[in-house]
Amino acid sequence: MAGHGTPSTPLAPAENGPRSIGIAAASWHAQIMDSLMDGARRAARDAGIDDIVEIRVPGSFEVPIAAQSLARATDVVVGLGVVIRGETPHFEHIASAATSGLAQVALEESTPVGNGVLTVNTQEQAIARAGGEGASEDAGYAAAEAAIRTYRAIAEVRGR
Repeated sequence: MAGHGTPSTPLAPAENGPRSIGIAAASWHAQIMDSLMDGARRAARDAGIDDIVEIRVPGSFEVPIAAQSLARATDVVVGLGVVIRGETPHFEHIASAATSGLAQVALEESTPVGNGVLTVNTQEQAIARAGGEGASEDAGYAAAEAAIRTYRAIAEVRGR
C-alpha cells in the first residue's frame, strides 16, 4: 500500500511555509481528477495557503510543462494525473515522461514539486487512491503535502 508509513504529524499552517501553490492537473478521467484536485486543495487549506493557482491540461504528458509554468509563479507545485495501463506500451511512455518531467521541473526551477500522477493497472485502483468517498488513499492530498513539507524543510536549512 503506497500510503503506508506516511507522516503522522498533521499538516498545519507554519511560519516558514509556502504562501502559494500551483496545481497542474490533467483532464482525462474527470471524476478521478476532481477527487485528486480536491485533496490537493484541502492540503493547501490545512497548511494555511490561500493563493491556489490551477492549470488544467489535456493529459498527464502535458502536466510537467504546466508545472514548470506554475513553478515560476508559485512557491510549490503539485502535478496531478492518471495513467491507466492498457494493451500497448503507451502506459510506460506516458508514466515515465510525466514522472521524469515533474522531477526535472523541481530541479531546474528549485521549486518543490509533489508528484500526484497515479500510475495504475485499473480504473478501480485509481479510484481507490484518488481520495474520494471510500478511497483507501488520498494521493492528491499526499502530493501537495509532500511539496509543502519539502518547502518547509528547505526554508529551515536556508534560514540557518
